[in-house]
Amino acid sequence: MAYDRYLAVCSPLHYFFIMTRRVCIITAISYMFVSALNSLIFTFMVSNLSFCNSHQINHFFCEILQLMALTSSDTKSMNIIISIEDICVVTTSLMFILTSYLRIISTILKIRSSGEQLKAFSSCSSHIITVLLFYGPSIFMYMKPESEQSKEQDKILSMFYVAVVPMLNPFVYSLRNKEVLGAARKMIKVISIRVTNK
Repeated sequence: MAYDRYLAVCSPLHYFFIMTRRVCIITAISYMFVSALNSLIFTFMVSNLSFCNSHQINHFFCEILQLMALTSSDTKSMNIIISIEDICVVTTSLMFILTSYLRIISTILKIRSSGEQLKAFSSCSSHIITVLLFYGPSIFMYMKPESEQSKEQDKILSMFYVAVVPMLNPFVYSLRNKEVLGAARKMIKVISIRVTNK
């Protein structure tokens, strides 16, 4: 999405020549392949762990760090693999997104018309909001030091980026739709009329 927005804003005349159907399919398949490979690696690592003490996870779902806390196996190699995966996959994708948006913002600031600037910013705003909502809590969760209080915070943060962000995605992306905005304004008016009449 960041690359798509980058091409649309920074190279609008070349957009349809670069962002072909083939490029879209290759991008989608490569993303699915990396995600599936990531899941398979973690599944294989967890399947080799032994759990002999407790089988109760202090979390909403079976997150890898929570499973590693329960195991009696040595997890040094898993920690190294997780760190490498974080650096290679997460950091690389985040840096790609940030670089794309820095170039987009610098291009938008060069536009003289404020109306055109606003139009360009609005085409990117929904994706920026989604990226911040996803990466913000997840980076905070994995970068902060461990403590007993942080385990409760981890539950809330992980629930935020696993459940709340995907739930908000349709809402965030539909805010650009004029019909959805019109329906939202009508609903707010109806609610405000009912509240004032009571």
